[in-house]
Amino acid sequence: MSEPLHTLVAGCRHTEEIRKSRFLAQAAPVASPEQAQAFLREASFADATHNCWAWRIGQDYRFNDDGEPGGTAGRPILQAIEGQGCDRVAVVVTRWYGGIKLGTGGLARAYGGTAAECLRLAERVAIVAMARLGFVCDFSELALLKARLRELGAEPLQERFGAGGAALEFELPARQVAEAERRIADLSRGRIAVHRMD
Repeated sequence: MSEPLHTLVAGCRHTEEIRKSRFLAQAAPVASPEQAQAFLREASFADATHNCWAWRIGQDYRFNDDGEPGGTAGRPILQAIEGQGCDRVAVVVTRWYGGIKLGTGGLARAYGGTAAECLRLAERVAIVAMARLGFVCDFSELALLKARLRELGAEPLQERFGAGGAALEFELPARQVAEAERRIADLSRGRIAVHRMD
């Protein structure tokens, strides 16, 4: 089984000075490409020489060298994200040029290394695959079902009440789906049909 991927608990920063250039890495958890782009805009500095960045969300990823030679900044930042086992993360590495050229290898090491160290120091949390389930039950069963599902880490997303009872939609760790279905079947003596909502 592969190692679980991680995202960040909160944003973080790390600064390094490399041959008189100052590098500032900023990383943040992101849930969508739009959120990643918004973070990149916020984290960039207008007075900097370069604001290079990368983000990864599942199979989607983007990176940008922002004027540095091709492949020396954005791709090494993306490789740092992947190398640290991170997902749903955006990283901006800002450079203030100090007058000494680093060469392509030096740039790749500086950008990738600063990003990797920032992520290494960040507080991280494992990404848990989630599933959404829904069912309709009698009002009299609702409290007990919710309590039993909460024991499995389920969080209610939506509750609607009608003449036929309560319609509940909830999210829980995907690894708990079979147990949730078994508990619902046991408590309702097989009357409640559970539907996958995702």
